[in-house]
Amino acid sequence: MPLDKTWQLIAGSAVAGLALSVAAVSAAGPWDSGQRKAERDRAASWGRTGGADHGGGTGSGDLPQAAPSAPGVLGAIGPGAVHGQSAAPAAPASAGGLAAALKPLLADPALGTVRTASVVDTTTGQVLYESGARDAMTPASTVKIVTAAAVLAALGPEHRIRTTVAPGTAPGQIVLVGGGDPSLTAKKKSPAGSGGSLVALAADTAQALKAAGTDTVTLAYDDSLYSGPARHPIGVNPNLATVTALTADEGRPGGEPASGPVERSEDPSGDAARAFRTLLEERGIKVTGQPVRAKAAVGVQPLAVTLSTPVAGLVERMLTSSDNDIAESLARQTALASGRPASFEGAEKAVTDRLTALGVEVAGSRFADGSGLNRADKVSASLLTGLLVKAADPRHPELRPVLTGLPVAGFTGTLKARNSGSSPAAGLVRAKTGTLTGVNSLSGTVVDSSGRLLAFAFLSANSPGAEGAEKALDKLAAAVATAS
Repeated sequence: MPLDKTWQLIAGSAVAGLALSVAAVSAAGPWDSGQRKAERDRAASWGRTGGADHGGGTGSGDLPQAAPSAPGVLGAIGPGAVHGQSAAPAAPASAGGLAAALKPLLADPALGTVRTASVVDTTTGQVLYESGARDAMTPASTVKIVTAAAVLAALGPEHRIRTTVAPGTAPGQIVLVGGGDPSLTAKKKSPAGSGGSLVALAADTAQALKAAGTDTVTLAYDDSLYSGPARHPIGVNPNLATVTALTADEGRPGGEPASGPVERSEDPSGDAARAFRTLLEERGIKVTGQPVRAKAAVGVQPLAVTLSTPVAGLVERMLTSSDNDIAESLARQTALASGRPASFEGAEKAVTDRLTALGVEVAGSRFADGSGLNRADKVSASLLTGLLVKAADPRHPELRPVLTGLPVAGFTGTLKARNSGSSPAAGLVRAKTGTLTGVNSLSGTVVDSSGRLLAFAFLSANSPGAEGAEKALDKLAAAVATAS
């Protein structure tokens, strides 16, 4: 029986919380879309207060594990707090004391020949310390903070990206249509939690086909949503697959490992389509021939849909693990939401527009990619702290995952082995790392000795080695946590 318009949409979509039993890190409620629900609701209910690395299972209902929150992420902000006035912390760190602690650490030769810094009180917006804070620097992976803020502002934390199967223009043809979901997987159980599933999509597609009396089809795939070069300017690199709108398991052959550098597929869109073909045949649908590129019929209802992890969860996974593939996908989603071409150039313009709309100063900045692999990226320390202050402001609850996704020093993601053990910053510092040859950066938040939430950014260039630079950056972050 030929495919016809009787096919109906079949959509299947299904937060695992991560808690640490240590004094400095505690959970405060159930996770919802990558955020602690109690924390989010509390922040959203407050009045207009506050201040201005490279290195799931279908139907489970679980989102990817998110980094735990340090206590009092909005510690000095609360109902009744007045802009420019904190909620009376016991003994706030003085700007002079902070400067005395940071200046000698910032002079460490391990940081190279250029170093910039910014430390800001997220409650009041007061600048506590800065050095070259407005100088544009190559940020490496700390630019993911920018990518995160832009996509959350563009789409909101609950948005999900669709991958669909629709009738094609040829008789008996179906088309797998990519929407740019970076969580799409061909695995029966995704180690990262719920997200787009080719397995579920194949099951729903087979059900729809059989309900229509069809058991034989030809398969095409459509990855035309993105435009411009698919290859990142750095060229073939194990840290990033080619950027296409249809990729399963980040173009990792066999889907392993789930993260980290690995040789990537040269044809991720075709690989995803071939994996989908196999899954259809396992479910009793005969697929004649090999998948080819083609467009879906215009204005037709999809046969089946699978949905990505919510944007909040994607942002958190990107920040915690420094996932370059997610970063480039989210930059393009920002472009699409802004009416720009989903290309490197379109994403750059869209991200710039979103930050400008947030009231963040972008003069001298450049966002050449979403991941920070491009050395053409230029970001200042004050821009990064400005975004972190925005994310801590209860007037911008949509930006909350920028904070909750940051790795926790000594415990999670790219900071698991940094400022760990007996370090005074363990569990208190949450920060995004950045590393390219000669470029090292660290930007995030820390609860200081008086309980205030401070935002910081340290950027360096021409460092003699990554290991020494990282240790120097960790000392700076620890000093922000302990200076008084």
